[in-house]
Amino acid sequence: MKVLEFHGSKDEDYLRFTFKGAFDPQAVRETELEPFLQALESHAGEWMPDVVEGKRRRKYARAAIWKALEEERGERIRTIGLYRTKWPALEMLLRLWFPPLTPQVDITVKVKPLSFFAEQERCRRFVELVRTWASRYPVTHALASSADDAELAGHPRFGREQQTSIREGFDKIYEVFWLNVFGPKLVERVGRERMLSTPAHRVEELPNGSILLVTWPTAADFASDAAREAQARAHVHLRPDLDHATVLRDLRERSAMLAPVEPRFPPDMAPLLSRVVDRLPSHERQRRIAGFNAWRPPEPEEWLPADASPLSDVAETERALAQYSLYAEHLVAMLHVEVPSLLERTPESLTDVDFHFWRDDSPKRRLREVLDEHVVPAVGAYLGQMLVYHLGGQWIPRKALLEVGVRVGGRVWLPFVRAQRYLSSSEALLDFSLTQLYREAERHGSPV
Repeated sequence: MKVLEFHGSKDEDYLRFTFKGAFDPQAVRETELEPFLQALESHAGEWMPDVVEGKRRRKYARAAIWKALEEERGERIRTIGLYRTKWPALEMLLRLWFPPLTPQVDITVKVKPLSFFAEQERCRRFVELVRTWASRYPVTHALASSADDAELAGHPRFGREQQTSIREGFDKIYEVFWLNVFGPKLVERVGRERMLSTPAHRVEELPNGSILLVTWPTAADFASDAAREAQARAHVHLRPDLDHATVLRDLRERSAMLAPVEPRFPPDMAPLLSRVVDRLPSHERQRRIAGFNAWRPPEPEEWLPADASPLSDVAETERALAQYSLYAEHLVAMLHVEVPSLLERTPESLTDVDFHFWRDDSPKRRLREVLDEHVVPAVGAYLGQMLVYHLGGQWIPRKALLEVGVRVGGRVWLPFVRAQRYLSSSEALLDFSLTQLYREAERHGSPV
C-alpha cells in the first residue's frame, strides 16, 4: 500500500499541528481514544487518513488502529502513523506515553500543501477538531501554523538552549500562532479575563479551563499584512510588555523572507542552482534564491594560454593517458549508483556530480587525505575527459598531476587544479563547480 511521500525532493510549506494532552493509561483503550477518533473522522474531511501504520501498513479502520497499538504493547511510548494515498499529503503520528513516563497523548499532524487551508470552511473544521481534542485531553499548549513560519519564529526553543526549552516548555507567551490552545496554568499566568478579551478571529473558553485562540480565518493567508496585523495585536495584548511596532516589524520581516523570489541565476549555473534551492528547506529557499540571484561565481582561472603552456614532460604518453582514464573510471565506480549519468559521460553529468558532492557535503564528511589522494584525481580526470570527448580537447600529460592540461582551442585547461580547489570546502563546490569550467571552455573552443 503506497502512501504519498510527504518529504520529497522539493520541500514546501505545510500546516503543522502539535498537541500533547493528558491521558489516562488505566482507562479502557477504546474508551479513552474514542473522542480522538470520533473528532478525526467527523472533521478531517478531505485530509482524512486512509492508511494506518504500526508494524505494517493497513487500510484505515478502528480495528487497524487497535491492532497497530497492540503490536506496540510493552513499549513506554506506543507510536502509530496515519497517512494518505491521495492528495493532500498527510503525515500524522499518534503517540501514547505510559508510566514511568508522564502519561500523555501526543499528536502531530502535518498536511501538505499549506494552500489546502486557503478555504475558510476547511479551516473552521480543523479548528472544531482541535477544540474537541483540547476539551477532552487538557494541554499545556498546542498550536497549528505554517511550518515555515514556526521555523522562522524559533519554535519550539524560541532562542533558549535545548535543555532549558525542554525543562520550561511553553511557560509564557513566546509567540502567538494561527491557532493556539493555552492550558489552564498559562491562562492563569496571563490572566483569564485578559486572554478572553484578546482581539482575534476566535477566542473561546473550553470546559477544562483552557482557551482556544485563532488569529485569522484561514491558515494559508498567515503572511498577508492584514493577518500579520491581527497576529501582532493578539501577541501584544497577551504580552503588554512588548512593543506593537516592533512585533509587527518582526512579523513582516518573516513574511518577506517567505515571499516568492523569481530565480535569475547566472546562466551557466542555473541548472545546478535550481537543484540546490529545490533541496533546501522551504523556509530557507526564497532567501537563498535572492542570494544566488546576486551572486556571481569567480571567473575560472585554471587555464593557461596555449602558447604559454609547458609541453609534455612524460616519456610514455599512452601510459599517462591510460592512467587518466583509470582515474576517471574510479569516479564512475564510486558514484554511478547515486549519479547514473556518469555512465553516459555527457556534459550534463558534470552538473549531476556537482549536485551530488554539494548534497553529500563531501569536503566536510570525508577525510582530507582521502579527498586529495583519491577523489581529486578522479574528479579532475573525469572533467578532463569531458573536455576531450565533447570539445575536441587534447591531453597534455605532465609528471606533476596539477600541471596536466587539456588543450581546447587557444587555452590549456588544468582540470586537476580545478578539482583540488573544487573539493577544498563546501562553499568551493559552487564557487569552482565543474559545470562552470566546462561551459567556459566550451565558449573558448570548437565542439566536435
